[in-house]
Amino acid sequence: MKDVRIKTALISVFSKEGLEPIARKLEKLDVKILSTGGTYNYLVDLGVSVEKVEDLTSYPSILDGRVKTLHPKVFGGILARREEDHLSELTKYEIPPIDLVIVDLYPFSQTVAETDEESEIIEKIDIGGISLIRAAAKNYQDVVVVSSRNQYDSFANLLDEKEGNTSLEDRKKYAREAFAVSSRYDSEISRYFGGGGESGQFLVQKRGEKILRYGENPHQKGAFYGSMEDVFEQLSGKELSYNNLVDVDAAVQLMSEFADAPPTFAILKHTNACGVAMGDTVLEAWTRALAGDPVSAFGGVLISNRAIDLETAEKIDELFYEVLIAPGFEEDALDFLKKKKNRVLLELKEFYRSEKTFKSLLNGVLVQDSDHRTETEADLERVTKVVPDGDQIKDLLFANVCVKHLKSNAIALVKNLQLIGMGAGQTSRVDAMKQSVEKAKGFGFETEGAVMASDAFFPFSDTVEIAHSAGVKAVIQPGGSIRDKESIEFCDQNNIAMVLTGVRHFKH
Repeated sequence: MKDVRIKTALISVFSKEGLEPIARKLEKLDVKILSTGGTYNYLVDLGVSVEKVEDLTSYPSILDGRVKTLHPKVFGGILARREEDHLSELTKYEIPPIDLVIVDLYPFSQTVAETDEESEIIEKIDIGGISLIRAAAKNYQDVVVVSSRNQYDSFANLLDEKEGNTSLEDRKKYAREAFAVSSRYDSEISRYFGGGGESGQFLVQKRGEKILRYGENPHQKGAFYGSMEDVFEQLSGKELSYNNLVDVDAAVQLMSEFADAPPTFAILKHTNACGVAMGDTVLEAWTRALAGDPVSAFGGVLISNRAIDLETAEKIDELFYEVLIAPGFEEDALDFLKKKKNRVLLELKEFYRSEKTFKSLLNGVLVQDSDHRTETEADLERVTKVVPDGDQIKDLLFANVCVKHLKSNAIALVKNLQLIGMGAGQTSRVDAMKQSVEKAKGFGFETEGAVMASDAFFPFSDTVEIAHSAGVKAVIQPGGSIRDKESIEFCDQNNIAMVLTGVRHFKH
């Protein structure tokens, strides 16, 4: 089937974060945008050309917003096959075909976690949004669906790459993800109700509970509340421990950044990546990731963004590891890996990214939005006389992702899309810089020509001075220090390129 050109889009989202670039790209591509409610107002405030769904349906939003998009003129435009009989019906009833649906559902599970007020929880059961997702996913032959804000960045890239066209492969991929979103959402609601009771009363079951062998240490009790089975299927191995789960989450969050990248492998220890690398094959990516720190890799958690083949499995088996995570395993590779009964094998259902992060402290809980910001080349401000070349830009962006997932203070050294040294969890950025260089040289890497990323700005020029001594040729950092000029001037004096992102990525 030929590519489908997006001509009309329906946007109805709860979270607007990250939506602006998509809306502006669609407008530039002369896509007609339909919207309603808060999303409509948001787009109008941006100055984006948008039409009300109510003008299409001739019905206002009613019942306190419970009914907005549930109308034949909306669902007809989504569900119609682009065939003569369906198209003639669309013409007869004056229904425009809708080629793109963007939805971000009401945050049901988040609401359950934050309140016991049943009426508030019930109002966060999305009806119109989930229906739009299912309808668009069903008609993936002709319609593309973006079903979560986690997909905003990848879809914006798709718009850039294909200038408003989508292939059948693209649409089927997004449909698959949409049904996963729908399934998970319905499971969350089902778990909340838990089943029927007397006189129509529901049994409330907030989240599934899994008692762990122990917590972070054997003298601590531990339990997991949630639905990890929505993220992965355990194919083999012993029961996951508290520490396993913490590392698995860190691994999945990191690899979600590389979900659509070439073959990429990462090795994590105590939530920090000690090896990350890309390659032309999964085996090459694994070999390069392991080389980054083969000592720390012992007993680590491994993750790939591609299915594991037999050749790679045999090489991985040479290392003692706790958990191996991948979106798939070839049959002969799985049979081989299962021979070691205690090794945990997890097959990812999706590259999950948590919406919120929680931390208990001071007799309470801190809650924040998860850090989903990932900088692109367009975000980089060149501030030095020497500007990075194309390969350096790729390495800088790769390093920026790596350092984002290291504990602060953090430094990442990268060369040819391979993490060759890192400093993490240090009390000074200078110590993190020294540690990254020592690690790289300790494992035989030539740091001359490497690039360096920092999770926060440099208060003094001492960090870039150490980087220069190691042969670093390009630096990426947020900027924002009142003494940025000192670091920039040092780079200018020593022919080092520096770019600023304007975004700090602390991780405590």
